[in-house]
Amino acid sequence: MKIIHLLFIAFLAIPLTAQNNNEKEISTDVSGVTVFLEGAQVVRHKNVTVNSGISILKFTNLSPFIDAKSVQVKAEGNITVLSVNHQQNFLNELKKSTELQNMENKITDINRQLEMENTYLSIIREQIAFLQDNRDIGGKSEQVNISNLQQASEFYGKKLTELKLNEIERVRTIEKLVKEKTRIENQINTISSKKEYPNGEILVKIDTKQNTSFPIELSYLVGNAGWFPSYDIRAKNINEPINLVYKANVKQDTKVDWKNVKLKFSSANPNTSGMAPKLKTYYIDYNTLPPVYNLSNNIVSGKVVDRDETPIPGVNVMVKGTTIGTVTDFDGYYSITIPNEESRLSFTFVGFETQEIPANSHTINVVLHEDVNSLDEVVVVGYGANNENVSRALAGKVAGVSIGSRKKNESIPVPNVQKENQTTVDFEIEIPYTVNSDNKNYVVEMTNYDLPAQYQYYAVPKIQKDAFLIAHINNWEQYNLLEGEANIFFEGTYIGKSLMDVRYITDTLKVSLGIDKKVSVNRQKIKDFTEKQFIGNKKIEIREWEISVKNNKTESINMIVLDQVPVATSEDISISTENLSNGNLNEENGEVQWNFSLEPKQEIKFNLKYTAKYAKGKTLILE
Repeated sequence: MKIIHLLFIAFLAIPLTAQNNNEKEISTDVSGVTVFLEGAQVVRHKNVTVNSGISILKFTNLSPFIDAKSVQVKAEGNITVLSVNHQQNFLNELKKSTELQNMENKITDINRQLEMENTYLSIIREQIAFLQDNRDIGGKSEQVNISNLQQASEFYGKKLTELKLNEIERVRTIEKLVKEKTRIENQINTISSKKEYPNGEILVKIDTKQNTSFPIELSYLVGNAGWFPSYDIRAKNINEPINLVYKANVKQDTKVDWKNVKLKFSSANPNTSGMAPKLKTYYIDYNTLPPVYNLSNNIVSGKVVDRDETPIPGVNVMVKGTTIGTVTDFDGYYSITIPNEESRLSFTFVGFETQEIPANSHTINVVLHEDVNSLDEVVVVGYGANNENVSRALAGKVAGVSIGSRKKNESIPVPNVQKENQTTVDFEIEIPYTVNSDNKNYVVEMTNYDLPAQYQYYAVPKIQKDAFLIAHINNWEQYNLLEGEANIFFEGTYIGKSLMDVRYITDTLKVSLGIDKKVSVNRQKIKDFTEKQFIGNKKIEIREWEISVKNNKTESINMIVLDQVPVATSEDISISTENLSNGNLNEENGEVQWNFSLEPKQEIKFNLKYTAKYAKGKTLILE
């Protein structure tokens, strides 16, 4: 009976062993990546050889941040894909990069040296304490002569000096080692988070009637990656086109390096809802307060730290709902240009909870908290096959997992540098590129344009006595620009940063090229005509300003100067203009505009004079 029982167990073990032998571990390399504004789609290819029957293909060493609902498998040949599983292997952690391993080895060596140095320092201090406790010569009843005292003093002084100098040397060595350790730890933090991550795996179960070889494609969405656009705008002078360099700032911390891959940048955001917005009823009533604008400019800066107040380098800082973004530097600092006061900033970093903060201050410091639930294990099973009936029967079992087969002679489209889809724009990089999983910002030049532009200087001396150069670009829609920060270079000199805001549809794109110090603008009050008069029950105030503009350049320029006169909102107040120097007055908002040309070294002056009449017992603040 015992023999029969053992034979039965052996019989049951046969199919289990065979089934285990049919599991095949597949090692693949990343062949292509489409980077979205948030996240990326990774594509892997592999030629696989399997025996007939049911086999399980285990794709290993994948990112732990795979979106299970996005997994897609495409296979060619006479095979049937039965299911797809996504899982995380917590026993086999992802292999660390050589750079990270070297730095961690250095930390281990430094810790050993610190342990040794602290041991020596402890011994030295014990010797000093022993020497000091036993410095009395002889007992109380013994007489000490000069010779013994001199010998003891020399020995004590020499030994104590030797020990003290050795103590100082050990302390200095420890300080150097601690500084070196801190430096390496900070460098490790820039390329890796403290948390150890599991090995992502995808299991594909297939069935084939015969031994066969076939190509298989695996694609999926992965988090902790993204890009945002930035620009270099160069203008040699006001007579030549603008040179615009369109750049992608890409970073990833997916725990898997992208080595020599085909890169594509997409303006799509898979995490953004596709629902169209809806207007809400605007209920208005009397005595409502107007909006308050706290920002006088559109630059926000600050520092990002963790709960221990340690700076976090490489944090993604994005203006929510836009492609405007930046990253924190080595010390955790950032600076970003925002389009308006209603903007919200999003702070994201792997292993930490995302924070969204209203951009209602010049300085916004942020404390990020670790996300303890960022890596809960998720296993998703999907079904599909080449057989149409099986596909129909299993359709919709798991939403988001797509399995299909490419036709054998299906043509591959020729890659384009730039491809415009229905709602997004893709930029394909023709040269293979490497982006390591080190959380560093990589700048990739996507394309370069020479844009015909019309240049015009613009000044509002009431607010700022500077002349700004504005470039007007027509037909800008064909360039598929996204909003982002721009570095401005004019006449070979770096001017500063500006903002490419292309969210609003206009015929002409206006790009500010910054301040040109070679155009002088001034505005001053003429005291002789600034006075108060009292006539009857009315008070009369007269204001006059002189505006001067001088072109110190060697070429002629076109110029627009803006000023304003007050606009009365009460019948008791009347405003009349006396002198506008041929300026154009907008009666609704009181804006006065002068549009003119200036030859080299030419100076022109305008006068703005107006009179205000109002009740004698009232106070009116004109400027």
